[in-house]
This record gives sequence, C-alpha cells and structure tokens, in this order.
Amino acid sequence: MRGLRGRRVLISGGSSGIGLAAAERFLEEGSRVFIVGLDPHQVGEAVTRLSPKGEISGQAGDVRYERDVEQMADAAECALGGVDILINNAGTARREAFLAITPAEWDRILAVNLRGMFLVAQAVSRRMIAGGTGGVIVNMSSTNGIAGEEEYAHYNASKGGVLLLTKTMAIELGSHGIRVNALCPGYIRTPLNETVAASIGGEEFEAAYARERIPLGRTGRAEEVAAAYAFLASDDASFIHGAALVVDGGQLAVM
Repeated sequence: MRGLRGRRVLISGGSSGIGLAAAERFLEEGSRVFIVGLDPHQVGEAVTRLSPKGEISGQAGDVRYERDVEQMADAAECALGGVDILINNAGTARREAFLAITPAEWDRILAVNLRGMFLVAQAVSRRMIAGGTGGVIVNMSSTNGIAGEEEYAHYNASKGGVLLLTKTMAIELGSHGIRVNALCPGYIRTPLNETVAASIGGEEFEAAYARERIPLGRTGRAEEVAAAYAFLASDDASFIHGAALVVDGGQLAVM
C-alpha cells in the first residue's frame, strides 16, 4: 500500500485476533506500531512475537476508562513521536437472547464497544490536531451495525453506534486533515468468535453458519480484515472519508 512506510500506528485491541493481524500487516508495510491490549501478558507476548518484523511496542490498558486511554495515548506518542494512524479496534461480544440481557451486561458491551471507541478516538484526534499534520482513524464496526442478528442486541446496538460516531467524526475532523472511516467485518474466525462458537456447537456451528449465511461459503480470516485496515489507512484511500467498508464474504447480500 502507498504511504504506510514509516507511519506511526496505534492499534487498540492489538494483542489478539484482528488487532494482532493488523499489527503484523502494518509492520510488513514498514510502519511503526504501538499496540494496546487488556492483558499485560498478552501484550508482551504479541510484542515479542512481532518484534522481528519491525518496530513495535505496547502497553496494557482498558478503553472503558479515561485515565487508561490518556495513558495509552501518551505512551504511544512517547514511543512513536506522535500518531499518524489510529486503528480503533478494541471490542467484545457475547451471545445472549434479548430478554436475557441484564442491564449490567448491556452497559459492559456498550462501555467497551462504543464508549471505548469514543474515548480513544477523541484522545488521539486531539493529539493529531495539536500536531498539525492530520492523520487517519479507522473505527471497528461490524455487519451487525448495519443489519440485526438474533441474540446480539447489545452488540448490534454498539456497532450501529460506531457507524454514526464515525460519520460525525468525519464531518467534524475532515477540516483538520483527519480522515475517518469504519470497517464492517462479517463472521471472522478470531479467538473471541471461536469462544462464542464453542458454546453453541463449535466447528459444526461455524460450518453451518458459513453454508447458510455467507455466499463465499467460509468464514473470514483476521488477515483479510487487516488488509482492509491497511487499505483505508493508506494513500490509496486518500479520498475515502466517512465511509463504511464491508468485509463479509457477501453475508449482507443474503435476504
């Protein structure tokens, strides 16, 4: 991709799944990377694993809390000398029937997926504006933010919120030279989704889901979403702003 070499990239939720794949992809593109994850041990393992591929560092933090977010933004600036690209990727999910969701669980999902997205984007965009050189922000939404799926009411609501947050950020931050877009993956094979699938049938459930709902007939791979992140962050996407890129194997095309 054009324009990624030497870029300073902060990835939230960067120690596993799609975020880890994104960290690897940006390193392969010649970017400098700082990852943030919830578990300190997992962050350390990710940094150790990827360090042969390029310059990478990171720290643990919880995107639900303002203090953690400010600390991670400061640490990324210190390590990289600034942030050019934010991959706003941290998120969580849980499969529960609408009538079974407790207010506490509703609040937890929204706190990570929407409040956390807002806090990280705000902290980093403020620093981008202060630096005066613009930047790129890519927020993680989902096909579940575009169309509803049963037993994911809290997750669906959070990801729908991310889409409108993204569009509003694009309107307000474009004049500062900050491009803002969202990614909307469908069913991607990640540790989080594997845990969910294991509770309702494991590989058999995944195979049936792919056969019935995904025209390409398979689930997606984390590196395929990472490639979309790299594209939206690159100069090849220089006039894409306020958009949502769907990466779903045709899932939303099914009626």
